[in-house]
Amino acid sequence: MIPRLRLLLGPLLAAPAAAALCACGASDGLVAGEPVAPVAAQPSPEPLWPDWSGAASQAPGADAGSKAPPPEPLDGVRVGPGGLAKVDVRELLRADPRLRPLAGRPSAAAPGRPGIRPPASADLTGDGRPERLVAIDLEGGRTALTVYAARGGRVHPVLFTVGRRLSVDLLGTDLLVRGSCAEGGEQAVRYHWDGTRMSAVSDTKRYEKRKEREKHEKHESGREHGSGGEPGRTRGTRS
Repeated sequence: MIPRLRLLLGPLLAAPAAAALCACGASDGLVAGEPVAPVAAQPSPEPLWPDWSGAASQAPGADAGSKAPPPEPLDGVRVGPGGLAKVDVRELLRADPRLRPLAGRPSAAAPGRPGIRPPASADLTGDGRPERLVAIDLEGGRTALTVYAARGGRVHPVLFTVGRRLSVDLLGTDLLVRGSCAEGGEQAVRYHWDGTRMSAVSDTKRYEKRKEREKHEKHESGREHGSGGEPGRTRGTRS
């Protein structure tokens, strides 16, 4: 593995996570004849790469914290009237020091092989100008994801994360990066525009029950090796 690629795949900085729930209501209900207040529909996840949705990932996390300086613009890349959608994705990668070693990777039309996924666009800042999302699948199942934003004709990388076969959804104007972490657990990190970059606002993990996992592993081991000295069969079963 080349040194620069090793640096890219190195340990990720953990992003702080925070979540809040709020509920309120009147104990007596509505007064007769009082109009019902409109209920806003909650956004649901919309996959940006549907073919890659549901794939596992390993502990995705951002490289930028809330106290980090603003992202520096990429050198040598200018955005015209057509926006980021008109900028070649490989030009972005060649200008990005972290992803320059991967700019020559082939395009990936479908999951299963290393390569650059088709770029996606989404308005993550709410200003009506779509950001550009670039994902690169690497050997060993890892994926590098970067979000680029255009400001004043310059391109700024506002999110960078690496995980295993990342599954990325659009949740309103937020990003939901889903996948698996250690010991069969599942993780979902939600990123929100904070005025400077995409910051992690929630990080949830769900782990498989240890007893169920150990029972399953023991069962599979017994099926493979057998019991009582007779390979291929398990003790206590009936035909």
